[in-house]
Amino acid sequence: MLYNFLTSLIEQYSFLNVFKYLTFRTGLSLMTSLIIVFLIGGPLIKIFSKKDITGPIRQDGPIDHIVKKTGTPTMGGIIIIIGMLTSTLLWADLTNIYIWSLIFISFSLGLLGFLDDLLKIKHKNSIGLNSKLKFTGQLIIGFFTLMIIVNFTDHQFIDYLYFPFFKNLIIDLGIFFIPFGLFVIIGSSNAVNLTDGLDGLATVPIMLVALSFTLISYVVGNAIFSDYLQIQFIPRVGEVSIFCGAIVGSCLGFLWYNAPPAKIFMGDTGSLSLGGSLAAVAILVKHEIVLAIIGGLFVLETVSVIIQVISYKLTGKRVFMMAPIHHHFEKKGWAESTIVIRFWIIAIILALIGLATLKLR
Repeated sequence: MLYNFLTSLIEQYSFLNVFKYLTFRTGLSLMTSLIIVFLIGGPLIKIFSKKDITGPIRQDGPIDHIVKKTGTPTMGGIIIIIGMLTSTLLWADLTNIYIWSLIFISFSLGLLGFLDDLLKIKHKNSIGLNSKLKFTGQLIIGFFTLMIIVNFTDHQFIDYLYFPFFKNLIIDLGIFFIPFGLFVIIGSSNAVNLTDGLDGLATVPIMLVALSFTLISYVVGNAIFSDYLQIQFIPRVGEVSIFCGAIVGSCLGFLWYNAPPAKIFMGDTGSLSLGGSLAAVAILVKHEIVLAIIGGLFVLETVSVIIQVISYKLTGKRVFMMAPIHHHFEKKGWAESTIVIRFWIIAIILALIGLATLKLR
């Protein structure tokens, strides 16, 4: 919005040329979303508290959660999405269809998560939306997002799957691209949702993934850097870095309120939206496998749940004291802050490994 307006005035005011630089606008996007979240976070938390918009605590979870977290407002994802989308609309090139596909999926999954949170609050339990309806909603939103990318962009490599660490290991997915894309979107969305169980636990890893993909989208969309790193060059996809920067800023601002002890929870409103959005970014820049590396913490949390369910159904025994795995360590007596910080360290290491794949080929 502002970008399109300001660049139209470049002929009269040459200093506005600075807004053509992706790096400059990415920085503006990050700062704008950060400031917006700071400004609206406090007032919205007060409103949520007065309206009793509080998240029901899982009854079979650690007793500390029931004692300490009951009454904490939820739906904090609304704050993140407002900051993220407003900043993107202000500083991104709105003629770029990649940006609109990301706006669509983040808003739509946020709406689905909002409905889930609303039902939890209404019925005062942690069940929320029926799992089949939730999955169907994710499936439909993911499908329409992929249809937008396939039919309305000139993405020449959209069907390809690139493998990190290898220069020429590429698979043309063909008709299997849509099922694969849906798997990435739904898997990432639910993985972030499962991780969001402790104060600040999901927020920092989301920020690290978004920060990593800010860099990845920039180099993939730059012919010089992509040639130097020997990765695929995708015209106009660099604009995605504006969206990623907005996620970083929004999550950084939200962490101010979500850090232990949390004043507000992200809720499904935020986790479903952010997880699905990051998956869509990875698909656009063709780094889906790298997403699994950088977001390895989310993968670990998901795998722990899968192992627990399979083990219990086959043997009647549980591998973990409780799943997802962060609850297992709580049951073992680890302090919540210890778990969160150690998981953050793991997320940082995984992000560094993921970024190393850009050079190690």
